[in-house]
Formats: sequence, C-alpha cells, structure tokens
Amino acid sequence: MFAWWGQFVYRHRWAVLGVSAVMLAGSIVALFNGGTLKNSGGRNTESGRALALMQDQLPQNGAGSSFVLVFGSDSMAVGDPAFKQAMLTALQPLKADPRVKTVETPFDLPAEQARAMTSTDGHHAFAQVSLKDDYPSARQYYAQLRAEVRSDRLQVLGTGNVAIGSDFDKYLASDLQRAEVVSLVIIVPLLLIVFATVVSMLLPLGVGGLAVVGGLAGVGVLAHFTDVSTYSTNIVTLIGLGVAIDYSLFIVNRFREELSGGSPPEQALIASMRTSGRAVTFSGITVAIGLSAMLFFQDSFLASMGFAGAIVVAIAVLYALTFLASLLAILGHRVNWARLPLPRRATGRGLWHGLAIRVMRHPVLVLVPVVALLLLMVLPFFQIRIANGDVGMLPPNAETRRGYDQLQTFPGQGQTFFSVVVRYGSGGPLTRDRVGELYDLAQRIKRVPGVEGVESLVSYDGSLTRAEYQTLLTQPASAQPARVQAIVHGTTGSRIAVLSVVTKHGQESDAARSIVRSLRSVPPPAGIILARIPLAVAYVMVVTYLVLFLLTGSVVLPLKAVIMNILSIGASFGALVWIFQQGHLSSLLNFTAAPLDPSVPVLLFCIVFGLSMDYEVLLISRIQEEYRRTRDTTQAVADGLERSGRLITGAAAIMVAVFLAFGLADVVLIKSIGLGLAIAVALDATLVRALIVPAVMRLLGRANWWAPRRLARLHRRISMDEPLAA
Repeated sequence: MFAWWGQFVYRHRWAVLGVSAVMLAGSIVALFNGGTLKNSGGRNTESGRALALMQDQLPQNGAGSSFVLVFGSDSMAVGDPAFKQAMLTALQPLKADPRVKTVETPFDLPAEQARAMTSTDGHHAFAQVSLKDDYPSARQYYAQLRAEVRSDRLQVLGTGNVAIGSDFDKYLASDLQRAEVVSLVIIVPLLLIVFATVVSMLLPLGVGGLAVVGGLAGVGVLAHFTDVSTYSTNIVTLIGLGVAIDYSLFIVNRFREELSGGSPPEQALIASMRTSGRAVTFSGITVAIGLSAMLFFQDSFLASMGFAGAIVVAIAVLYALTFLASLLAILGHRVNWARLPLPRRATGRGLWHGLAIRVMRHPVLVLVPVVALLLLMVLPFFQIRIANGDVGMLPPNAETRRGYDQLQTFPGQGQTFFSVVVRYGSGGPLTRDRVGELYDLAQRIKRVPGVEGVESLVSYDGSLTRAEYQTLLTQPASAQPARVQAIVHGTTGSRIAVLSVVTKHGQESDAARSIVRSLRSVPPPAGIILARIPLAVAYVMVVTYLVLFLLTGSVVLPLKAVIMNILSIGASFGALVWIFQQGHLSSLLNFTAAPLDPSVPVLLFCIVFGLSMDYEVLLISRIQEEYRRTRDTTQAVADGLERSGRLITGAAAIMVAVFLAFGLADVVLIKSIGLGLAIAVALDATLVRALIVPAVMRLLGRANWWAPRRLARLHRRISMDEPLAA
C-alpha cells in the first residue's frame, strides 16, 4: 500500500501539493474563526457545573466574575485621609466603567466589614470589583480595567479570579511565543548538522509549521463544540513541532539514502514510502493512542488536551505523506542542493554498528547497570504528592500572585472558600421544609474537621434557631429586614441555594482536599484523575501492544517495548518529583516547590508513552527490514542501529530542544511538562534505544520474532507488510 502511495504521489506530485495547499488554506480560515478556550475543564467537572449554576441563577453575584485590587503604602496607614483619598481617586475610573457592576472599599462598608478589608499591619486595604459579564468574557478585558487603575502614592496589586485567569492567559501566550523562538534558534543548526544541506533542512521545518497551524485550527474548531483548555495550544505546538520534524527527518533521510545508492527519484520515493512512510504511519498511530488515553478524563481539561494532541499528530503524519512526499518528488536530486562544507559521514559500518556489537558481546554486563540506574531514578516517584494547582503555578513575580500573597495578611484572608451548591429538581429553596434541610446541612458541614464556618442564609446569625430561620425566610420579602433580603438575593436562585464553607487550609493542601471529600460523595477533581489512571494505562498498553503486533508480527517485541517504555517514563517521573516537588532546582528554574498537579503524571505518561513508541517503531522497523534480508538477529540489530541510530539521536536532540524550550515557561504546569518530556526522550533515545534494546534483543535471539502459529497466520492476513525491494 505504501509503495503504491509513493508511486501515486510521484506521478501526481503537483496535484498532491495542491491538495496540501488547500488543506493549509482551510486551516488558516479555521484558525481565525476558532472558539473560545477555557482555563479549566468548564462545565464538564462537578465544580464547573456548580459554577455554571451560580452564573445562570445568581447573575446578580457575577459568580466567579470579580477581582481584587490591593492598595498599600509603607508610610501611610489606611486610616490616614491621604490614603483614603489616593485609593478612591485611583478607583474612580472603574466606577465610571460600564462593564463594572460594583466597587466595594473599606470606606463604604460598616466597621466590621471594613476591618476585614484592612491588613493586620494597617498599611494595606483592598477593593472588591464585581463585573457585569461572566468569567470568560471578563477575563478577556481584565487587562484594560487594570490599566485604568493607577496611583502615584500607593502600590497597587490586582488579584482574584478574573485577574488570575487573565495572568494565566498572558503567561501562556508568552511561554508559547518564547518556546517557538527558542526552538527555532536551536532546531535550525541541529537540522543543518544532520542533513548538511539547506534544502533538506527546510523541509522538516515546513512540515512542522504546517502541522502546528493545522493543529491549532483543529483546536479552534473543537472549541465550538466542547470545552477546550487554554493549555491545549501549548500542547499542540510542543507535540506538533517535535513529531512533525521527526517524521520528516526519517522520510527525507531515507529518500536521500536511496538516491545516494543510485536509485532514480521515483524509485527513491517509492522505497521511502514503503519503509519510512510505513514506519511514520505506525508511529503516528502509537503516539495518537497514548494521547487519546486522556479522553478517559472527561471531567477535567485533560480530555481536550488529549484530543488536541491526537489531532496535531494525525495532521503531522498527513502532511509528511502528502506535502513532504510531493516536494521530494518535485525536487528529486535537488534535495541535496546548497550543501554545507561539513565532514561527510563515512560509508560502511561506523560508530553505531560498533556500539551495538560491543553491547551484544556482553549484554548482561550492559543491561544490569543501565536498568539499575533507571530504577534508581524512579525512586523519588514513590514520594510523590498530588494536589490541584492554583495561583502558585504562576511565577513568583506575577502581579496576581504577589497580590494573592499580600491578601494573606488580611483578617479573614489566608482562608479558602468552598461553594456548596444545593440544586432542586423543581421549586425554590425558600419553603419551610427546605429551609430546615439547609439549616441541618449547614450544621453538619460545620462539624466537618477543618471547617471554620459556613456563610449562608441559614447561618449568618448564630443566635437564631432552626425554627426561627424557617419563620423568617418563608415570610414575604417585603416583611424581611434589608440585611436578610440582601443575603437571600445573593445566595439563592430559582432552584438553587449556595453555602460558602470556610477553612484556613490552602486549596492545594491535603487538608483542604480532605474537606472537599467530606463535602461531596464523588471524588474531587484530583481524585477523579487518579481513579481513572489505571484504566488509561491499561488502554494505552493493550492497544499499543496490538498495533506493534500488527507492525512486527511478534508477540515478544511489543512486550519488550512496553516494559522499556515503563522504565523511561518511571525515571522521568522520579526526576520531576525530585525537581518540582522537592524543589532541588527551584532557584535556577524560578518556581516554588509544591506537590505535582494531578494532570502532570497523566499528561507525561500519555505523551511519553506515545513518543517513546515513536523511536521504538522507527528503530524496530529498520531492524526488522534488515532481519528479513539476513535472518540474523545480531547482524540485523547492528545494521539497523547503524542506519537509524544517528538519525534517532538527531531526531531526539531536536525533540529535546523543543521540549527544553517549553521548560523555560513561566507557568509551572508547562515548565514541568516540558522538562519531563525532555528528560524522558533523552533517556529513551540514549540509554534505552542505544543500550537496552540491543542487549535485550541479543539475549532473546530468534525469540524476538516469535508468535504462536495461529497469531502468525492472522498477522499474515491483516498486516500491512510491504514486499522487499528487488
């Protein structure tokens, strides 16, 4: 099939290139008409559904649509008239802005509430700004509102929900732009070293750019139909650049190899598609399988990131087999134009062949210490702590994070508020029975360890009894005191009632998560993710095993590949715990040590498993090709590693460069994913592919290719094996 495709592309190269151009034009149109991305899992999570209910039924609260401005002075106290005048003057533009609903300051409120908005040192006060629009809309223009507030006499820091969301958007965009520039600066010299010609170097860059554009367009289209995380754009660029350049590297290199062996351009392209094109397709399938495992986590933003990653991998394979193949057909021998004056690699057996032979002479002596080293790297992973990330994912110098830290010095701050939303199938909450039930619920919540209080319409006055609340809240609104009317207005909707649970534990702490588990019967978001990891892991392993069986016809090689991948993934997990949780490189990398976000292990497993299989497929395909010629496993491994080892190392170096560029990100989630992927790929392409694979295959001998007779017959019927070239 792949040989036929190579022949078809060569004979219709201009038409295939035209189709690629049409695909690019469609991607550009979709890119500029994409949907809105979200900071979280949106309405898919329980907390997202609760927030949606509050936004729908309590629009007067602007649920989630507010921010805080912290004003401070080293010389003036909040009680000084000059402080008050400077703060109110700075806030005046906001009060006149039509997008702002209310601006509350300590100077507008009763003494008790005013004290809560003044820091314990008396030199800071905050203003609460509520907006008319919902959170996604407000996040888009927060920067404009923040720019309206300036003061020559006071320091001003913005924080709160909308501000933090806006900062995440800003830093993610900055991280993406920086990573793209740094990647390009590093990738171009590496490609020149690998290919030694300018024309060959430009081809992978072109495929990488097209894949990223197509992937981002796919994410935009997806956002019209479901909630898609803002992180998805970073994942698309991170994975798209890496795999697209890798796939192009292998196809272009095979094409040039065939040309140098005397094949005419048409036969060179057919051979390239028959071998490297087939390997790239299977590699893309395995990477997409790993990423698709994230679809098991529908209650988090992981699902959209997995979908985005699978889209960009599919597009990378598509462009490699169409756009790249058609250009190779058009260029022919001109692919070697603009050669650089670099030393040419000697023909025949070289470094990688010699390394493979030395490893296979003493496989046990190589295998034991290398595996021991990887297991040693795994050890920190057993101390992993998981917690949902918060504003601490932003860099320490981010304004919203500094503002958040400053708020912890205020009375009543340093607290976490959980909203418990009670939803009724029909009717409202203000009936005698339902008020009594809400009162009982509030009392039960107060008894949960770690809960400091409950703020609600049935607990605002500790002197009132259950019966008194029932009598008071079922009266006509006109008969209720103004304070009660305000509380009812702010905490009840047509079919919901909201109770705010107060604790002093930070939201990322184990204690806060324990409280959440006590407040609801289903697990918290981190629990949902952790609970589904075994299913996702099993899915990836089983489906990948089946795909590798389809590729190789062996039941042994897929098992070896899965075990090798677990080793490299475990080592990278251990390194992440050592770096980010234990904080050994926190000063160098500018982050605060903290438990890992539950999404990080899932993302890394799904991405790394797929990418590790990328190199496994490319290496084993070449080894199998040599084995089918010689029927000698030792020679096939040595020759296969000689022909693909240098290329795998070059491809891995490029992918590590891309990932390290994302390791420079300001947002800790992106930083940890980038570094984790770089470590995993570096380990996989060196220790695993260069040392463990030859050693294990030497020990297994002919057993590498074994399959039961029935499965062997099945493989012959369903495989996509290509006939050997004559």
